[in-house]
Amino acid sequence: MVEQRSPRSGRRPAASASRPEAAFLRAYRQAYQRLAVTVDHRIGWDRLPTPLGLAVLKGLRDLLRRENLFDTTDYPAVDLPPIEPRRARDTIERSADGTHNDLGSPRMGMADSRFGRNVPPERTFPEPEPQLLAPSPREVSRALLTRREFVPAESVNSLVAAWLQFMIRDWFTHGPGTMADPWRIELVDDDPWPTRPMLVPRTIPDPTRQPGDGLPPSYLNQSTHWWDASQLYGDSLEAQRRLRTGDGGRLREPENGAMFFDDPEQDPANTAGFWLGLAMMHRLFVLEHNAVCGRLQDEFPKWTDEQLFQRARLVIAALLAKIHTVEWTPAVVSHPTTVAALRANWYGVLGERVHRLFGRISGSEVLSGIVGGRTDHFGVPYALTEEFTAVYRMHPLIRDDWSFRSAGDDTVLQEATFRELAGPRAYELLAKHSLTDLFYSFGTAHPGLVTLHNYPRFMQEFERPDGKLVDLGAVDILRIRELGVPRYNEFRRLLHLSPAKDFESLAQDPDLARELSLVYQGDIERVDLMVGMFAERRPEGFAFSDTAFRIFILMASRRLNSDRFLTRDFTPQVYTQAGLDWIEDNTMSSVLLRHFPDLRPAMASVANAFAPWQTTGPGA
Repeated sequence: MVEQRSPRSGRRPAASASRPEAAFLRAYRQAYQRLAVTVDHRIGWDRLPTPLGLAVLKGLRDLLRRENLFDTTDYPAVDLPPIEPRRARDTIERSADGTHNDLGSPRMGMADSRFGRNVPPERTFPEPEPQLLAPSPREVSRALLTRREFVPAESVNSLVAAWLQFMIRDWFTHGPGTMADPWRIELVDDDPWPTRPMLVPRTIPDPTRQPGDGLPPSYLNQSTHWWDASQLYGDSLEAQRRLRTGDGGRLREPENGAMFFDDPEQDPANTAGFWLGLAMMHRLFVLEHNAVCGRLQDEFPKWTDEQLFQRARLVIAALLAKIHTVEWTPAVVSHPTTVAALRANWYGVLGERVHRLFGRISGSEVLSGIVGGRTDHFGVPYALTEEFTAVYRMHPLIRDDWSFRSAGDDTVLQEATFRELAGPRAYELLAKHSLTDLFYSFGTAHPGLVTLHNYPRFMQEFERPDGKLVDLGAVDILRIRELGVPRYNEFRRLLHLSPAKDFESLAQDPDLARELSLVYQGDIERVDLMVGMFAERRPEGFAFSDTAFRIFILMASRRLNSDRFLTRDFTPQVYTQAGLDWIEDNTMSSVLLRHFPDLRPAMASVANAFAPWQTTGPGA
């Protein structure tokens, strides 16, 4: 079991060291962390040679682990739902609802448990009205987010947008909100919005809290917090059963365009945020799950449906975590230092070749990576955080206009707008075009750069499944404020970054600086977190901001460190050797080519499936 420590501190005593030695080590680590911050402020980690940049990033991560993990589960709680007692199988299988991942704390990370925080809880009280609504989220959206012309992120393809939404469906959701007492956003005279005022649901308060306890607000994550592929398998046993065939461990495969849900309330197309890219990723990994089942059945012909399903789920969840760690994230933050750092999270700085030849040769996560090492919560019960949720609001990745083309010769099959890709309309495209052609079309198209004036115009007038219009740009701004995530400058201070001195230093472009100053009435401290992140200078190769990256430095590794199925139980005894080999030997490219081999000509020249593919046809 992981050592239990103060929920307010990431500091960890050196268990085997004498007190003087432990004090010396703590002093050394803290001095190293302070030096990393100083170098980062004066030079910037991204301007250093890769070895020095890696050393600075390690110091920053250690500091964030020590000072930017805060527990919310220690707030008083009432009416906690009962959980099933631990079964013997829970030691080798992921539960459907995320319970018993930590065997000593069975509720940790389960569905419907609280989000944690990366900033001190006393700094997370939301502003009172009317300050919380100032400046108007709608006016921020109109003035600063509206896409004037599409700005592409040329180093990646549009699979990065589909993948991100696919991951988010695994990680977190606050739920649909409540209209019992909605937010009321007043509109200016020239605003064309069809209803006045604009009404936005409030996030549902934490039902396990005692009203008036005086502590900062908290909210529940309806998904499990673990990296357990719940977007494929569901967050409850009931949901899981609906998705399975009951034969050979396999999942049900959609046919004829539509999904396989008989009950419309269970169809993901009727939930907000569903679109074609999400459906494509879901189908791809249903096929991959069933391929893993076939491999395991060959290896273990006497295994039951349940045994095959549970092992395949472990394999798929780990494969998704690997793809995100060593392929997706290095593609969207493709600076040489961050590519090396992210691969080191999985393989260690000794690299993949040493890992393949010798496995883990050290208990150090620096040398041999996090995966397969010891489980560590760094003194704070594991949970995804509100700040992690806030920095993952990256809707500019989505294109407004799409061209679907043949993977065989690049001929145009259909032009479409994003509105035709969203909600149940996605099924029409799935029925009309092959998945080979759809993946080819995504792989050869750039997503948008995560920057100001690049927010998808259709998302500013997005039609929900219930027919109501939503300006998702305004909602993004409002949600971050509502959930008590600090505004941009304060957020940076709390993450050990220098705040923006003025609008000119933030935006660099004089015209944009004037726009920002006008919207925020000359007060740099009022700039919203998302707006500041979209405006700031990006390191070389980054599709999004360095401020957002600070949360990734901390949380990308934490999701691995805390999960025993990716650390101490990442073993042949739990996964089977065949399962571990599947994870080791596969990439996003091999997954795509296994199920859609006709993509090979387009993918032949790319080392990373999220990099732009080569077009086919006579002019290629």
